[in-house]
Amino acid sequence: MTRLSRLSLATGLLLTLAAHAAPTRAQTAGAGFTPAQRQEIVALLREALKQDPSILRDALVALEQAENQERAGAQRAAIAEHAAALFRDAEDPVKGNPQGAVTLVEFFDARCGYCKQMQPAMDALLQRQKDVRLVLKDLPILGPNSLLASRALLAAQRQGRYAALHEALLRLREEPTEPVLQREAEKAGLDWARLRRDMDDPAIARRLEANTRLAGALKIQGTPALVIGGTLVPGAVDLATLEKLVGEARRQGG
Repeated sequence: MTRLSRLSLATGLLLTLAAHAAPTRAQTAGAGFTPAQRQEIVALLREALKQDPSILRDALVALEQAENQERAGAQRAAIAEHAAALFRDAEDPVKGNPQGAVTLVEFFDARCGYCKQMQPAMDALLQRQKDVRLVLKDLPILGPNSLLASRALLAAQRQGRYAALHEALLRLREEPTEPVLQREAEKAGLDWARLRRDMDDPAIARRLEANTRLAGALKIQGTPALVIGGTLVPGAVDLATLEKLVGEARRQGG
């Protein structure tokens, strides 16, 4: 018997044993093994694993690959279902080319160390790839100061200075408390009194709530998280990976 056949046998036996481990399921199916048959199956499986322990490893790898494919399929379906909110919400702040052929969505938290780490690569991407449209989704998940920073960013958008404050906060290496936000906002050319009033506008709170719901629908569990085409990429990535993702999306039509 070839190694592949033995792998199939071992995997099949594992599945069979698992199926018959729950009596109610076996009874529902109208099938079952006698104790002697179960003993023989276990002995065969033990012998196969003794002869080639890599069978189990390969079976687990195959199972993980199948789970990853299923997860990716579910993510693609969720992205397609929420495409309008992801890619075409006119209220979202945009960097890069507003008319770009390739849209990249970034969920980020202004206090997130990994978001800050990835920012130089994202800036370089926008410099090198002139047809990329970056949609920014504020997702304040790291506490009250994150929420404060996100409210300030969306308020800054009303003064046309979202990008300037975004860049300042992603460079920041201290907590974005209100005095720090005032300092950075004024350095970025913002009217602080107006900004502070706008930060309390319920419409800004609703936008952040919508971002949180959208992240939940996509099962995003942390920041940064990128969406490009039908792909969700969790975590920070380097410039080479960003350019690869953009190239793939460009070939698929954005």
